[in-house]
Amino acid sequence: MTTIKGLFSKPAWTGILICAVIAVLLPICNLSFPAGHALHISSYTIALVGKFMCYALAALALDLVWGYTGILSLGHGVFFALGAYAHGMYLMRAIGREGVYQSNLPDFMVFLDWKTYPWYWSMTDNFWYCMALVVLVPGVLAFIFGFFAFRSRIKGVYFSIITQAMTFAFMLLFFRNNTGFGGNNGFTDFKRILGFTITAPGTKAALYLITLLILLSALLLCRWIVTSKLGRVLQAVRDSESRLMFIGYNPLWFKLFVWTLSAILCGIAGALYVPQVGIINPSEMSPANSIEMVIWAAVGGRGTLLGPIIGAFTVNGLKSWFTAAFPDLWLYALGLLFILVTLFMQQGVLGLAGKFKKLREPA
Repeated sequence: MTTIKGLFSKPAWTGILICAVIAVLLPICNLSFPAGHALHISSYTIALVGKFMCYALAALALDLVWGYTGILSLGHGVFFALGAYAHGMYLMRAIGREGVYQSNLPDFMVFLDWKTYPWYWSMTDNFWYCMALVVLVPGVLAFIFGFFAFRSRIKGVYFSIITQAMTFAFMLLFFRNNTGFGGNNGFTDFKRILGFTITAPGTKAALYLITLLILLSALLLCRWIVTSKLGRVLQAVRDSESRLMFIGYNPLWFKLFVWTLSAILCGIAGALYVPQVGIINPSEMSPANSIEMVIWAAVGGRGTLLGPIIGAFTVNGLKSWFTAAFPDLWLYALGLLFILVTLFMQQGVLGLAGKFKKLREPA
């Protein structure tokens, strides 16, 4: 059995611990030092890093199915958004009568002349019920979708295409006003979470630290899976599924397990994203967002777990800078980055670091 210490090498553990300590210090500096102080970290930075951690969790979830099982999904954005919407339903109910129309219904329902909540909004004023939805809705969708797709032996580019079609269909559905999810505008203007003011620095710091804790826990869970016997079977599915079937394994249930787990992790990432960013709308289901997740994993190094986390931070950090300095050039830069990684850095940033390490070692 793999121990905790055996999950990563000593240099990897050192890097993880250093990054975790720095991440913990950021909200402490935000709360402890006033604005203008040399050690003060702005609330904007806390929200930005918190958002990047949510993206890193989504990239980690994608790497579990793509990097280790060889299942390229171009539809993980739908699982991310469904988790976000499930949490957003609670946050909208928590607004109470503090909306523009001072109604018990959300403002978008009042504007559209809804008289009562639809049936699927029942019990969404309960935080823990919505947290269950965060896990169940993406998980059940992934299980049903995956069962029929994997049972039909759909794989490769065909599987990627139908996952992209799935997320596009959900995006069009959620854009409709009569679905009861805010249409084009989605959910926004949140006030409270569990009774705490959502914009308060202390609440933001708590959400940030919870996100960090869940990201680290998910990393350990995924690493434990891929270093276990189950992980070796998953890699066999990736490398030679027909040979695996020949020796008596049924790949269906292994693929279905890792696909469903990946969707659940992505839904949790979306649920953590909503209160920190303050909005969720159907654009999060855009196929382009799912493709960006693939780019995060590729840039960092797929099949490494740590690589997609690094890739999510790297790509989104560049995006934040580019959209501020050169807003019209970001998509070109993103495309160029993906081409360069595909041609010259097929193992991503971590693979490049490994090559430099080998060059420095004596012959």
